[in-house]
Formats: sequence, C-alpha cells, structure tokens
Amino acid sequence: MGLRQHFSELSRSQRHTFVASVAGWSLDAFDFFIFVFALKAIAGEFQVEVKSVAEGIFLTLAMRPLGALFFGWLAERYGRRPILMINIVSFSVFELASAFAPDLTTLLVLRGLFGFAMGGEWGIGAALALESLPAAGRGFFSGILQEGYVIGYLLASALFAFGFDALGWRGMFVVGAAPALLVLYIRTTVDESPAWLAGQHAERTTPAEALQAVRRYFPIFLFMVVLMACFNALSHGSQDLYPTFLQTQHGFDARNTGTIAIVFNIGALCGGIFFGGLSERIGRKRAIALAAVLALPMIPLWAYASSALMFAVGAFSMQFMVQGAWGIVPAHLNELSPPAVRAILPGFAYQVGNLAMARMGPFQAGLAEAHGNDYASILSWTIAVVGVALAIVVTLGPEAKSTDLTARG
Repeated sequence: MGLRQHFSELSRSQRHTFVASVAGWSLDAFDFFIFVFALKAIAGEFQVEVKSVAEGIFLTLAMRPLGALFFGWLAERYGRRPILMINIVSFSVFELASAFAPDLTTLLVLRGLFGFAMGGEWGIGAALALESLPAAGRGFFSGILQEGYVIGYLLASALFAFGFDALGWRGMFVVGAAPALLVLYIRTTVDESPAWLAGQHAERTTPAEALQAVRRYFPIFLFMVVLMACFNALSHGSQDLYPTFLQTQHGFDARNTGTIAIVFNIGALCGGIFFGGLSERIGRKRAIALAAVLALPMIPLWAYASSALMFAVGAFSMQFMVQGAWGIVPAHLNELSPPAVRAILPGFAYQVGNLAMARMGPFQAGLAEAHGNDYASILSWTIAVVGVALAIVVTLGPEAKSTDLTARG
C-alpha cells in the first residue's frame, strides 16, 4: 500500500492530528540538533574543550525523563492536545533563551530546562497520533512519526550548512524559537484523542498515582527502559558527535559537514519508512533486529571513508539502518503499553532509557580527545556493541503488533 493510499483512508481530523504530531517531534529534534551542530563553535567562543560543551547533551537527556513523567501525567489528566501545545511553547522559549546565554554555565542550565520540556513531547505526540489512527498501517505511520526526529535533524543540517556562516550559533538558536508557531495549527485544526475523550469519566490521577501506575506495570516498563537504552545508544552514539568528527578529524567546513548531514538524514527518513512498513509484514521485533544487525556492515564506509562523497554514502547507509530500527518504536512501545498509562509509560520509559545513555556524548568525546581526536574508532566500537545488544534485547521481548489502541481501558 502506497503513501497516498494510506493517507486517503484517514479522515480530515486524523490527517491534521498526524501532521501535527510529526511536526511537533520534528521541531523538537530540530531544536536539539542545533546545539549538536554548534558544539565546536560554542567551545571556541567560551574557550573550553568540546567535551565541556557536550555536557549540555547530557543535561538535556538527563532531564527528559522528568519532563516525560510530569507532562505525561498532565496529558492523562487534562488531555493530549492542550499539554502538547504547552510542551511546544516551553521548549521553544528555552531554545530562544539559549541564544542569549552569557557564559557556558548559563547555557548548560538552559539546555537542562530545554530537556525537561522536550521530554514530554514524544510520549504525548505519539499517544495523540496513534490513539487517533486506525490499526491498519500503524507500522507505516509509526515509521513516519518517528522520522519526525530525522526531519528535525535534516532541518538543523540545512540551517547549519547554509545559515551558520551568516547567523553564528546564537542566531541559529533564535531561529530555533520558530516551533512555537505550530501551536496555532494545533489549536485550530487538531482534535483531542478519541481514546482520552472516551475515558473522561475516569477518576483524575495525581502525580503519586501516576508513579504507582508505573510501578504496577513495572516488568513491561523495565523491559521498555532496557530496550530504549539500547536504542538511544544506537542513535545518539551514531549521530551526536558525527558532525564534530567530520569537522575535527577530517577538517570539513560547515557547508560540507551540513551537506553530509542532509544526505544521511535523507537515508534515515527512507529507512524509517521502509522498516516501519516492513514491520507490518514480519512483525515489530524482527524488523528492529534486522535493521540493527544490518547497521554493522556499514561501519567501515561510515567511519573510515576517504572523501566527502564516500562519507555521505556511508552515513546514508548507516542512518538508513539506525533510523529504520527507530521507525518502529512509536508503534511497538504504544502497543506494549496498557491503555490507562499510554501517555505516561512509553514516554517515561523512552526518556529513562535516554537517561541511561545520557553521558554517551561526553564519554565518546572524552575518549576521542584522549586518543588524538580519534573519533572514528570510538564511533565504530559504539555501533558494533550496541547494534548486537539491541538485536538481542528486542528478540527476547514481547510482541503486540496491531493491538487495539482506540480503547481507553
């Protein structure tokens, strides 16, 4: 079934909801990756090592679980739609404030606050979209939804490639405030989740009750956390320092670095849609494991190419597999989650898994700098280990493909 046919089967309301959810995650990722591209420039202005600035990645990821729990609870209590709007405005404000940070300490605090706001967006957006869509084609829509992350990275790549020389890193953060405009679209075109509306009669939960719900489903929550730790090590381990690797180890300028990033994000987008659709036929677990294992043969060209063109080919291939696996995540986690905690459990597990790997960026940068800026070896070993680990973990876990997500429970 093609793209047009999938979308033609959606109602007008469902299309608006899906577009808004994808856009929210895209713009969230856009703001995150602006910081990733700016690491070297920020380090130069504040006269510190890249490792010190990369602590901002750690702080962003470390604060995301708190945001996921807090905003997820609000979404269970007050609805997905209004809390999604608050989320988007919040991370846009902190992104704008980052442009005016007078020193590194202030910037790192702002990145932590940005992470708190960012933490709630994925779980709420995924719940709103998948609770509003039919079960048929869920893997396909999941692939597109998760690749909103890639679209955000692609937008940040283009901004860096073609705007950095004129804007500088501070100007890029100013542009990063634009996602706040998405709230106008959500407010005028998006309806509340049918599953949440069906359960409005349910008793409102308190934060303590939200935590109790997580404890009640602890076994599946723990599995999700381990799974997402592997996923986040795979994505952040292959993406966050790759632009720095290209600039530092190979001397590529902003234009070349940004162009390669554009290419590999196109690969990521294609991979997410391909494997998302494939998961409809072979199952979520098999599709994820297949993509993770196929990332391993891509390592030599991805990390050890000899020209910008070949780096682009290698990076395209690598991210086709990495984000191919990731494209299945929204469907898989939401299908595994009990209905009563669907806005909390998947997003919270996602972000706790993020927290477990939050020091990936500083850790990789520190190892590389300690070995003569040998980013290639560090990146390669990361993908080799994590790719195998992800394939094993997902294979050992449950499968709930095509379960009904419209019931509130």
